[in-house]
Order: sequence, then structure tokens, then C-alpha cells
Amino acid sequence: MPSPQPSSDPFEIPRPAQVPAIELIGVRKVFRRRERAHGRFSPRRRVAALDGVSFRVERGETVAVLGQNGSGKSTLVRVLSTLLLPDGGTARVFGHDVLTQPAVVRRLVNRVSVEASFFKKMSAAENLSYAARFHGLTSGRTRAGIPEILERVGFPADRRSEPMENLSRGMQQKVALARALLTAPVLLLLDEPTTGLDPRSKREVQAFVKEMRAMHDATILLCTHDLDEAEALADRIGVLDRGRLLVLGTVDELNRRYGAQTLEVAFFAATGREFGEETDPDDDREVFA
Repeated sequence: MPSPQPSSDPFEIPRPAQVPAIELIGVRKVFRRRERAHGRFSPRRRVAALDGVSFRVERGETVAVLGQNGSGKSTLVRVLSTLLLPDGGTARVFGHDVLTQPAVVRRLVNRVSVEASFFKKMSAAENLSYAARFHGLTSGRTRAGIPEILERVGFPADRRSEPMENLSRGMQQKVALARALLTAPVLLLLDEPTTGLDPRSKREVQAFVKEMRAMHDATILLCTHDLDEAEALADRIGVLDRGRLLVLGTVDELNRRYGAQTLEVAFFAATGREFGEETDPDDDREVFA
């Protein structure tokens, strides 16, 4: 029997048995910062936002990365979405290298973040229409789908024509979620997806995450500092602290490992710090003098 021929489609997703949805091996990202003291800038110091991070996520799995502000969560999402280049190691999405195959990776992922990028002068509906065209969706499908999707994420109908720059961060977050639902990505990268949302909207977002997994066979990486959110949504939870992934496992595995009764106690045991204690907020973003 002749061997199967490789597909000519560069965006074809390899079968789960072939490669994981996400694979990171020793990924590093270093920023340089200048600090000002006594009216003068000190020499630049190197800050490792990601320090040798390695893990894998299987297709269809939901993994939460739990960490304080400044732990490196946003940097991790930016690397996987090709917005930042890693300084070392390897990061792959469904077998595609983020460094050498960024165009393929961008077609496979959708990022939802408090820093989600939009055309600020355009409306929510116009931004969604643009995203749909980028992902190859037909105008007929999006014309009917956009109002329905905005309604599902709780976006008011009377504000769909307003420029994005006039919307609050919470409202923009809903548009980012609607964009993810519209394009139905195979890998959804969620960076603090419920930040700035009221309790009702937060519950709606969490229901949306579950729906994406159940209805669209999506793989989800959730980066959050919300313990309850991580426990409610994820199959496995990792603890990221000062750029290092300290542990990754189920809630039961983490609790057993640290002799803890709750995820919060396990987090404290892993990091040596209370969960509310913040790290340097600049540690996972580049700061220019």
C-alpha cells in the first residue's frame, strides 16, 4: 500500500497523536529596564520575564497558568501569539514554530487580553467584520453572525456603532471575546479575560470558555490571577512565579504535592508568598527609559 502523501495545506492542524497543541521547551524572554533614582537613570538591568519555561498542552485540554501580576503570564501569551520573539528555547503551536512560521500560528490562535488590539476609530461591529475577513469568513455569514455574537457576550445593541475608543475596558473585553467566538480558533489564549468585568459578565465569560471547548473542540490556555476561575475552568493548573513555571498538575495533584487543602494554600507553598502579594508589575513587559 502506498504511503499517504503529505497535505499541501500549510494551515492544516496535525492530528492530536502527532503533536501537542502547545509545546514549550526552555523558553526564555529577557527585557532590559532602566530605573530612575535620585534624578538619574541607573544602568539597564536584565529582567527574565520567562526563565526556561517548559510544558505542553494536548489538543482539547484547558490549562490555566496561575500567577501574580508581573509573573510572566502576559509575556507567555504574547510569545505564543507571535507578538514577542523568544530569546531562547522553542515554542510550537500544533507543531508550527512561532519564530519561523508566525503566519501559520496566527491563523490557528486567537488572543483575548485586557490589552486586546483594535482599530480604535472603528466600531465593535466593524472590528469584528475585519477579523472575520482575515480568517476567511464570508460576508453573508458574518452579517448575520456578528449581531448574534455581540448579544451572546452581553454587548449592548445601541453601542455597536460607537468607536472602540469610546468604550470602557470591560466593554472592549466583550468585543475581544466576541471576536474569538466569531473566528472559532483551535487555540484560544486568554490573558486575564475577566479583568474589568462585573460579576454577571464574568460568569458569562466563563460560560463562554466552556462553550468554546465543548462546541468548537478548542484548546484553551488561560492565564489568570483568579484562583476560583482557574479551578473552575482548567483540567490542569500551573504556577508561574518570577518567570519560572514551578509546578503543573491537577488541583488534587497540587494539593497532594504541598500537603494543602486548598489551591491558595498550595500556591503559597509553591511560591513562598501570599497570593495577594504583588511582584514588580513591570517584570513581564519591556520598559523604555
